[in-house]
Amino acid sequence: MKIIRIIGKGIKDAFKSVFRNFSLSIASISCIAITLVIVAIALIATYNVNNITKKIEGVLEIVVFIDREADEDDEKYVGESINKIANVDSDKTVFNTKEELATQLREEDPNMALILDTLDENPLQASYIVSVKDVTKISDTAEEINEIQHVTSVRYGENIVNRLLNVFSILRNGCLVAVVALIVVTAFLVGNTIKITIFSRRQEIQIMRLVGTSNTVIKLPFLVEGFVLGIIGGLIALGISLFAYYFIFDYTNGTLFTNLAPLVSPSSISINTAVVLLAVGGLVGMFGSIMSARKYLKI
Repeated sequence: MKIIRIIGKGIKDAFKSVFRNFSLSIASISCIAITLVIVAIALIATYNVNNITKKIEGVLEIVVFIDREADEDDEKYVGESINKIANVDSDKTVFNTKEELATQLREEDPNMALILDTLDENPLQASYIVSVKDVTKISDTAEEINEIQHVTSVRYGENIVNRLLNVFSILRNGCLVAVVALIVVTAFLVGNTIKITIFSRRQEIQIMRLVGTSNTVIKLPFLVEGFVLGIIGGLIALGISLFAYYFIFDYTNGTLFTNLAPLVSPSSISINTAVVLLAVGGLVGMFGSIMSARKYLKI
């Protein structure tokens, strides 16, 4: 019962402090909300970068061309050798004969059909369409395939792929660094607010010490206050960021410039974003309070 009374009093004092120092609380909540909005932007950007990366990974394939002089056994050997490579998704490997490729070209382009009909023999090469498990290793996989006997060339749009992978890697790392940096800034802001609150209540704290109040009881209101400020800031940031993202999603019809870059549905990230922002807001608020209480109360 004593613990419940202490916790209840701590919560009551925390809310009193929030309203007693209303202007300071508003300033702190505003700073936290602005910071967490930027955290939300970085978080939503990370979701979308990962989603676009997976989408592009799903369409990236290696086209393996086989020597025109190769017979069926040679073509089978090439296929078996490709599927033995660790990064190759053997279930998705597709083989196209010269005849099948010629038929496809005739169906897709009448002019190409005329050209093929004028030739004495089929000039096309049999090929394998290869999917990889890890797109970041697609270059190494392509080189490994190119070493297989009877393979004449390998194509996967290497220049574009490498550039895309580098860009997405930079974006992912940049978002991660931004989130971490902003969390530190948020903790600093909350800590400063709690420091000012402690200073404004220094006489009350001194009296509490003189009458023998325990350190825990003195610290608890500040801990709860930091948590409350963080949660309120997180709720405001959540509302702003989700409203803005819903608007952008509707305005762009759910895509970023092209259908190959679809945006993540707002409904699918709302809960995760809410959990992260409220957790970051609350925990960082408490952390800032603890740091300030330890430093400025010196108890």
